[in-house]
Amino acid sequence: MRDLDITTLRLFVRVCETRNIARAGEQSNIVGSAISKRLAQLEETVGVRLLTRRRHGVEPTVAGQTLLEHARDMLASAERIDRDMSAYASGIRGNVRILASASALAESLAEDIAVFLQDPQHRDIKIELEERVTRDLIRGIRDGVASLGICWDAADFDELQTRPYRSDRLAIVAHPSHPIAAHHTISFAETLDYEHVNMPPASAVLLMLQQAASRAGKILRHRVTVSNLDSAFRVVRANLAISVSPREIAEPYARANGLRIIDLTDDWAYRRFALVTRDEASLSGAARLLLTHLEQAAKTPLNEPAP
Repeated sequence: MRDLDITTLRLFVRVCETRNIARAGEQSNIVGSAISKRLAQLEETVGVRLLTRRRHGVEPTVAGQTLLEHARDMLASAERIDRDMSAYASGIRGNVRILASASALAESLAEDIAVFLQDPQHRDIKIELEERVTRDLIRGIRDGVASLGICWDAADFDELQTRPYRSDRLAIVAHPSHPIAAHHTISFAETLDYEHVNMPPASAVLLMLQQAASRAGKILRHRVTVSNLDSAFRVVRANLAISVSPREIAEPYARANGLRIIDLTDDWAYRRFALVTRDEASLSGAARLLLTHLEQAAKTPLNEPAP
């Protein structure tokens, strides 16, 4: 088999995604006939039919779907090569991209990364940090979009590799005049008679809360859906609803605004986070250094300096 051409693979992926050669040509700024010629050469190279022509477009064959998966992996690798080589050209000797859940990002991750970058030996390492819901985060690590992921360890990691990171505890945040504000601890089932603030539908926490409500034979009643914890605390401060939030994040806001924090007694309220990689052996040197640093940082309480 002759060497596969990256440009042709990129066009093949675009055609599969748009299901239309002309539309793919418009997006790629290339005429459709040129794409058709490249695709014909690609089919000749691999020796199988990759696309089925339909009346209003095209769709990949079974073989085409297989090549599509490999092509996406190859293109992701090519992008990482380009990014890393550009980093070297600009004098930066390492480029690490991280995908993190909102909870991990809102708690200690930024501080742990800051400590890593303060080390003079790491001055030539650049770190890109992006927030994603757990489902998209895992897909991104699997597809090679980023080197590292940090999320709740209750997720389905499949064949991805994990290391332990920090932990937190979920609690109820309530207005001081709310009926449950007098409690010191409470089970999640006892809170289901009241309206909650919900996070986005794809968030791991919301899915877990819905499952817990179902086990209790109740439904999770929500009055407001917000996109971040800061907005959730504002809803609580207005006494519109209660919120399930990590105690570690809620405490500063609660102290400043007179809100009550009530610990949940459920076993699942204690959460552990995981550092996620597709394959540690294939990580760049910079990514391996950061991975090791984060794992070690998790062994140090947040109010103590790292060793």
